[in-house]
Amino acid sequence: MTRNNLIFLDTETTGLGPDDRLCQLAYTFADVEHEALFKPPLPISIDAMSVTHITNRMVEDKEAFSESRMKMDLMRLLAEGNILVAHNARFDVDMLRREDIVVKEFIDTFKVIYFLDENDEIPRYALQYLRYYFDLNIDEAPAHSALGDVRVLVALFDFLFQMMMERVGDEEKVLAQMIEVSSKPLLYRTFTFGKHIGKAVKVVADEDPGYINWLLNQKIMSRENGEDDDENWIYTLDFYIKK
Repeated sequence: MTRNNLIFLDTETTGLGPDDRLCQLAYTFADVEHEALFKPPLPISIDAMSVTHITNRMVEDKEAFSESRMKMDLMRLLAEGNILVAHNARFDVDMLRREDIVVKEFIDTFKVIYFLDENDEIPRYALQYLRYYFDLNIDEAPAHSALGDVRVLVALFDFLFQMMMERVGDEEKVLAQMIEVSSKPLLYRTFTFGKHIGKAVKVVADEDPGYINWLLNQKIMSRENGEDDDENWIYTLDFYIKK
């Protein structure tokens, strides 16, 4: 497995709910870019339009993704053993699952950068934040455009890949470690929100276990209500409760 086996992908969607669907998809494979708008099976929400600037009018005459050549090409590439790369990959993987595309292995650059940032020096891990934090030189990459985000994703991946190559020194081992890191929930080290912002999670677990239990219940209820499945915080809080 080499970098030539990587599919860099991003989706724009009708919303963030459990029933929302993609309305734009872009991917780069073998240095060839692909991007298209699709008519989703439900309307694009106003919240989504305010972020992506993709309107229902823009997609009303587009084909459905389920009937598209892009879907067939993507399914073929994945069936051939190529690896998906995305930022917050679980979201895109889930969107593809709703279109009956199964992704068996993937690389999540969000999890990879967290893995590398052992001292929590980076304030935020959002894709566009990292673009400017690392001063990545990217031409024509507007934010919240699927293809623009893919171009940033490629640049970010290459930056992280070089960081890991300096540690490991072997391309195949680097990719294998990226896949392994991406396959597991993150164990967060520091609170970035709430009354304990800036404190180590393990310290809060010792000093205020009631808060840990309360927050875990909130996260689980949110998941069960279909609002937000925050697997990383659920895993982290459950880990410290059991510990």
